[in-house]
Amino acid sequence: MTKRPTKIDRLREMGMLNPQPERVRAPWFEVAGFFDANDLLQVKYEMLRHARQGGVTKAEAAELFGVSRPTFYQAEAAFDQAGLAGLLPRPRGPKSAHKLTPEVMSLIHDLHREGAPIQARALAQVVQQRLGVMVHPRSIERALARKKKR
Repeated sequence: MTKRPTKIDRLREMGMLNPQPERVRAPWFEVAGFFDANDLLQVKYEMLRHARQGGVTKAEAAELFGVSRPTFYQAEAAFDQAGLAGLLPRPRGPKSAHKLTPEVMSLIHDLHREGAPIQARALAQVVQQRLGVMVHPRSIERALARKKKR
């Protein structure tokens, strides 16, 4: 029998667990019930709503909800741009092999013979010398492995 995940477990999985729920001092979060200081999405939304509707400054709202002013401004910009979805976490870092442009891949394919062992370090050096693009050898290995799978 498996244990059902708790709300805290699900929030942690989604990247929405407030790392410092004890810093939230808004009175309506102190009473157990609907508002949950562990839910970062709820905390950010209520902070923005309180600043807009509650007649407090942005700095006061940030302090009341236990976040920094830069965090307030980031949340505000994300909310203004995308609504509630803007407050959801996004994966960090590059979303693809952005340095492996068609030009770079063409050079790599020209230099690499099918069936030959991958000399990713040497390929990376040639790419940098000829095209001026620094590509990590592991990125080249992954790209060639993806091509091989197809």
